[in-house]
Amino acid sequence: MYFCIIIDCGAMNIKITYRRTSRLSMRVVSNGDLHVSAPYFTPKRVINQFVSDNEAWIRRAMQRQLDSNKKRLGFYGQLPLETKEQARAAVERLDAMIRPMMLKYTGLMGVSPRKVTYKPTISRWGACNKKTGAICFSTYLLLLPEWCVEHVVVHELAHLIEANHGPRFHALMDQYYPRWKEARKATRSIIHNFN
Repeated sequence: MYFCIIIDCGAMNIKITYRRTSRLSMRVVSNGDLHVSAPYFTPKRVINQFVSDNEAWIRRAMQRQLDSNKKRLGFYGQLPLETKEQARAAVERLDAMIRPMMLKYTGLMGVSPRKVTYKPTISRWGACNKKTGAICFSTYLLLLPEWCVEHVVVHELAHLIEANHGPRFHALMDQYYPRWKEARKATRSIIHNFN
């Protein structure tokens, strides 16, 4: 069990989470806010001093996050989706790519999603609701090589069998798409190395 408090510090919020831990730690998250984890009952003055002592690190981490966000926006900005026509054309192109993959792997894996949708999400490439059998793919998959898209298709179909990312899930990925680790690494590299 843990609980959080959020402090507004002008340009950023500091979210303090008290939990069962032995030391203070922090990280800058994608929106530029600072998340601090603290042992239960740590006085606020100790947390404030910890943040103050690490101000230089925080500034560097915030700059890295800002640079990363700019790079991500540039990457996703390659796919024009401003108009309904552009969005519809993108969905049609993606569906034409994914449909044969789905046909192949649903047969191999013995699964059948009840619903497949496409949305311009940047937080994840795909999502699966095991209970409803619904799978959603990010329209931005169009920015990846086909073999990386295939990895996402198998990944989401595997979630129809195993909801979490434990050993059973990884065994399914090894069985049905042995190049999954390579594809995941390539996908991350494509975004990270985008100019």
